[in-house]
Amino acid sequence: MGFLDSIRSVLGISAEADATREADPEDLFGMSTAYITMEADLDFDPVGAAALCFSSVDSTDFAQTVEEVEAILKAGEEETGTDFRLYEDSHGWEWVVLEDDDPEDLVTSIHFAADEFIERGYGSRLLAAVFGFERDGDRAYWIYSFRRGAYYPFAPERGRNQNDRILMKLESVLDGELELEADKEYWYPMWPDREGGHPWE
Repeated sequence: MGFLDSIRSVLGISAEADATREADPEDLFGMSTAYITMEADLDFDPVGAAALCFSSVDSTDFAQTVEEVEAILKAGEEETGTDFRLYEDSHGWEWVVLEDDDPEDLVTSIHFAADEFIERGYGSRLLAAVFGFERDGDRAYWIYSFRRGAYYPFAPERGRNQNDRILMKLESVLDGELELEADKEYWYPMWPDREGGHPWE
């Protein structure tokens, strides 16, 4: 199995087939309190950005759906100051990248975008929502898998390794506050295209 095939297996077809619960966009609002816990209990500050990852479809209707998502986020940009951009990474995944110093605005914007995909019949194209944090040079992320309907932590280090100590701490502190993925086979590390970048970079 190649690298891209393993990605599709974990976040795609296999995860969808093995799903233990249906994804619910309302789960995203759990990050509103998780942001507070990450700062108060773990000293992790928000990075001021978050992102929604999806796989595209070569169709006019899907292109129109993306345009609708952009229109919704544009309206939010004018109201809350949440900047956004679309990005395609080296794996062929599409990203809606949002930037705002207010975590609540990030959560709300990602929810609006995800909900629009679902309302237009493209919920199955949603892969993940990613929320970033940092502390003393360390980075940590909470990833919501739409195919599994659950969150899991990601704590990258140099050389495409993960910081197991941070992973365990995040799991122990946020378990119960977030709906966590119990099967760690599905804790897929979303490596960035460049060293030191975010998953959406």
